[in-house]
Amino acid sequence: MGAPPIPRPVVGERAATGADYRALVRHAIELGLPCNGHHNRNYVVALPPREALLLGREPGTSVTVRVPRTEALQVVIRTWSDEAEILRAIRGVLPHAPECLVKDDAFAIHSYVEGVPLSSVCGNGKPVDTLLIKALAGLLAQMTQVRRGALPPLPALWPSNDTDSQGFLRTLAHLADRQIRQPNWTAFGGLFAALGIPENALAEFAACVPAMARRPYSLLHADLHRDNLIVSYAGEPPLICVDWELATYGDPLHDLATHLVRMQYPVHQRPEVVDAWAEAMQRVRPAAVNGLGKDLRHYLAFERAQSVFPDVMRAARSLETSYTQKSMEEATAEVSRALEAAAGPLRLRNVPGEREIEQALFRWLASRSGRRQGGSLAAKALAWQPDRRLPLPGDFSETDVRDALALEGAAPAGRVFKGTAHLNTVLRVPGFEVPVVIRRKLPEASRREWSFLSEHAVLRAIEETPVSVAAPRVLALGVSFPNYHFAIHTYVGPDIDRPPNHPVHGLLPHEADGLVDQLCALTKVDYRQLDPLAGERGFYSWLTDQLVTMVAALPRKSQQLARHLGLPDAARLRQILSRHRASHREPSLLHGDLNPWNLVRRDDALALTIIDWEMALVGDPLYDLVRHMHLTPTRPEIRDRMFRRWERRLPPEYTRDWCKDWRLYRSLEIVRSAYVDLDRIVTGAGMDAPNVQRAVDSYAVTLAVATGFLGLPVRSTVNPYLARALA
Repeated sequence: MGAPPIPRPVVGERAATGADYRALVRHAIELGLPCNGHHNRNYVVALPPREALLLGREPGTSVTVRVPRTEALQVVIRTWSDEAEILRAIRGVLPHAPECLVKDDAFAIHSYVEGVPLSSVCGNGKPVDTLLIKALAGLLAQMTQVRRGALPPLPALWPSNDTDSQGFLRTLAHLADRQIRQPNWTAFGGLFAALGIPENALAEFAACVPAMARRPYSLLHADLHRDNLIVSYAGEPPLICVDWELATYGDPLHDLATHLVRMQYPVHQRPEVVDAWAEAMQRVRPAAVNGLGKDLRHYLAFERAQSVFPDVMRAARSLETSYTQKSMEEATAEVSRALEAAAGPLRLRNVPGEREIEQALFRWLASRSGRRQGGSLAAKALAWQPDRRLPLPGDFSETDVRDALALEGAAPAGRVFKGTAHLNTVLRVPGFEVPVVIRRKLPEASRREWSFLSEHAVLRAIEETPVSVAAPRVLALGVSFPNYHFAIHTYVGPDIDRPPNHPVHGLLPHEADGLVDQLCALTKVDYRQLDPLAGERGFYSWLTDQLVTMVAALPRKSQQLARHLGLPDAARLRQILSRHRASHREPSLLHGDLNPWNLVRRDDALALTIIDWEMALVGDPLYDLVRHMHLTPTRPEIRDRMFRRWERRLPPEYTRDWCKDWRLYRSLEIVRSAYVDLDRIVTGAGMDAPNVQRAVDSYAVTLAVATGFLGLPVRSTVNPYLARALA
């Protein structure tokens, strides 16, 4: 037990021992008034005569016994590990703060602050009286008078300059990553990945902290909410701060920001609080107000950014205590609120909707409940209804499906991949020779371009045809509790613990050869079993009809912006595209979306595995090749190599007149992108996917080429600021 900050009292003829103090703690737990916080169990107890003698206090004096909550999540930033040292340092400036009477690793005993918590007389969300706001501001200003030399030593990573506001905020972001995210990533990383929060979110936030005004560092409480503010009985001082364990040393604007967020003031009262703080600071530390109007928002953004981690974890953990439909709805709402708040600071492009959040929470909870007694929740999670359209293969049983579902929610973040339309979770099923991936369609996902064939039917047709096409095997298709659709495929990445390697910068020569060979092999798959009515003449006309129908179905705002940029409406587009004709070529099965992220590098003659067959269709094989070149950076020499090999390896009925028609298909795809990418800019749909971001980044070029092909003039009436933004 560490030495107490007061002389060790004497009991009879001996000094008080650790056993004496532990007896007092047991007494407090049995008889004291509990007042629990996030990090400690606090017990207020009136000292009996013997215990009062132990602490050198009058009998009947109240003390607070603080016992750390060992089961609590570690979700706070700590600068110093010993609250007693902080309390000792502030004693001269803030004499009414609690005093640490004795401490041990397992408990601490503090003097009791007489009064009532502000939360009990003025709850969260309610306005605070103006006099209390001024007292609060004065209290924050008073903290600046604590000398740095009186405080415990700072960690080595602290900024060396005591006025470096930018460096302090960056340090906070790195500490939040190190002390909050990293220790909890093993248990919660897969959940965060499913919610769209990347592992490097806080590191990226730190890298983007802008230059800020310099303000002199001072002591900060860093956790000043209504439960930690005591309204004193005597009224002098009117307010007293308790719970100093999260105190830190840095830019005083950080304390104002955390106070604004955690006090949950009504929106209309926040300016009053900021003004009161500035007025109080001007009297004692005028330089602390430098850049207030510009820089406060950066600290508020950090508070929202780091809070998403504890808020999500606490919501998830709450379900372990009580899982009901009501508790799930409450947890889902809390996670949704935290994600919405953090979306801007962490640059989250697509915040999942409540149904997607609920699914992610349920899978995480079910994977953990299976380890406990009475796993009724786990039993629900493992129950599934097979889709009778797809019989299970001989080497993958219903037990294997249940094993996969049981492991899904516990997958680490590195095995969870979120795309524009699916959440993919990679895992190993005991007894099955290769890793598998569970694919779940995101509830709010919507593609402007439609699917025409069932992915499972396409993959099963490829598997059952003796052709050299590298594609996943589809193993199972079904619905799990409570109505979540899923598919299980074999995983085709190089290693389960390494992300797939995609040719994002274009194909190497041998990869171009491998892809062409696989596209040629697709002509041998009997497409009639997938689409008995396919193969009619006029693929180009059908393709343009689909494009025109898609344009007509765009949201009103997207159509309005398209008109302003000079893109034609659906009727005019149909008229323009009908001027062109393409030759007929023998149809075949097409992948339909050969962007780089649907190609996975492999170490054999095939060179690439083709994944995500949801947009497969039957049509002109030239179209698949040209669309790939539109979606993937393709150097002229690679393009020519692919065309030459493709023409050489296919019979003439598949390749006739390709030299005339390939530019027509390319132009048609640019026109399609002009509408689709503009809609993504307007709606934000799919913007977190790298292929979407790449397309949007080059939108100005896409628009110019599309209008040129359509024979339309560049709109001179476009707002020049809008044009610059799109460029």
